[in-house]
Amino acid sequence: MATKKFENVISDNMDCEIRPGASSETMLVTTENYEDYEGMTSGNKNEAQSNEQSTNKIKTLEKDSKDNSCEDITQQLGQNCIETIDPLRCKVWLSRKKHIFVLSQAGKPIYSRYSSEDKLVTVMGVMQALVSFVQASDDMIRSVHAGDTCFVFATKGPLILVAVSKTLESVSQVVLQLTYVYNQILSVLTQKQLTKVYDQRRNFDLRRLLTGSERLIDHLLNFMDREPAFFLGAVKCLPLLPSIRDLITQTIIQICGKIKDLVFAILLANNQLVTLVRMKKCFIHPADLHLIQNLVSSSESFKTAESWTPICLPKFDANGFMHGHVSYLSEDCQACLLLLTVDRDVFFTLSEAKKKIMEKLRRTNCLEAINESMNKMSITTVEIGLPEIRHILYKCRTTAQFWSPGFQPPYNSDEEIERLLGSYQCLHHRLHTSSRPLKLIFQQFDKETMLAWVTSGFELYATFGPLVTKPDAINAISKMLKWIKKEEERLFILNPPTF
Repeated sequence: MATKKFENVISDNMDCEIRPGASSETMLVTTENYEDYEGMTSGNKNEAQSNEQSTNKIKTLEKDSKDNSCEDITQQLGQNCIETIDPLRCKVWLSRKKHIFVLSQAGKPIYSRYSSEDKLVTVMGVMQALVSFVQASDDMIRSVHAGDTCFVFATKGPLILVAVSKTLESVSQVVLQLTYVYNQILSVLTQKQLTKVYDQRRNFDLRRLLTGSERLIDHLLNFMDREPAFFLGAVKCLPLLPSIRDLITQTIIQICGKIKDLVFAILLANNQLVTLVRMKKCFIHPADLHLIQNLVSSSESFKTAESWTPICLPKFDANGFMHGHVSYLSEDCQACLLLLTVDRDVFFTLSEAKKKIMEKLRRTNCLEAINESMNKMSITTVEIGLPEIRHILYKCRTTAQFWSPGFQPPYNSDEEIERLLGSYQCLHHRLHTSSRPLKLIFQQFDKETMLAWVTSGFELYATFGPLVTKPDAINAISKMLKWIKKEEERLFILNPPTF
């Protein structure tokens, strides 16, 4: 069946007015991540404008480039990787599917995902030389392809970020990941401080300011490898009865509503959003919320004591800190409450507010409801009554929220889950590539058949058995959309609350 004919069939067989999770208002900024990073925009507005003017200068360098100097540098990069690593661990290091490096414009090592940066001084020096070589020709390097290995570069302010990847991810998807790493650094330092230290001293060793923060980047990279929220540019909500979620939200509003300069109150559980209350006219970008989730899930210390933590949200304000009161509700309810303010002197006020919130949630049995949802296994498509669908990702584009069921056979191992998420990423890239965006993909593989569909209101990625027919896939997706619509008040936050 031709693609256009298939589009007509799927449209005719589905009620396209069904848009589960849709709302006229949202608490999240709904700018798509692939729009932000497809054109390799930089960290600040001036650089972004400059990049827009020089888009025609952005080039992808292939290994068979006619420029021998560039090829020589690339070969040196591969050789130095071997020469500078402990020989006993060299094979393990080289077998990694994706390396991430951060260095300064002067070539100073800042971060390496694997191994010590001190052992990679020569490697990072070659990377810096390659970037400088291309910049000298008034061009900007984006990627170098050598066989099954892709070297992806992102220059952000005074930093150079490099990924060496053997995965199936597109260049723009890897750039997105590098941008998250850059934003994670900004969340610790702010862009203003980062720029200032390099303006004063070009050879500054940034590791002095990032001591102890490496774990955040390590955790973030592992988080991105297994979490579709990042490439979807969305957040997932903890499933709750709407009456319970409303009660939790109203409790926070009643207790915190009169606290001056409180910008966001965020309740997280299992890396899922329970509720988010915001100051009027203030919105949070999913990318900032992902950094907050990463901070919480990578910090065990929050479970033992209340914390007062400065944090920069780069999408909200890259040049300033917010101050966060971070604490878990109670020992018997491992949901984490973050109260973010611009006032650095209200720790005790927010601490008292948190105690009142916890006490009321306990009295109204909300803690018990949160625990029940956290401890309950995610519903599978078999339990929904749609065994022909093995797995699905559904994103509401108007609210930047998504839902997915639990994994089930054959996706019951880390390796298979990683392969499935990689396939979703490939489909996502094909739908949203700037050169030739698509609306619908139906593709059959040896192990499964996959369908990807994007409309103005939602996008979804579904996996079926390898022998499913197009009519059966259409019918199953139609039923799934109706089920999600029926459950939308439990799966999504439809009425974003404000103080």
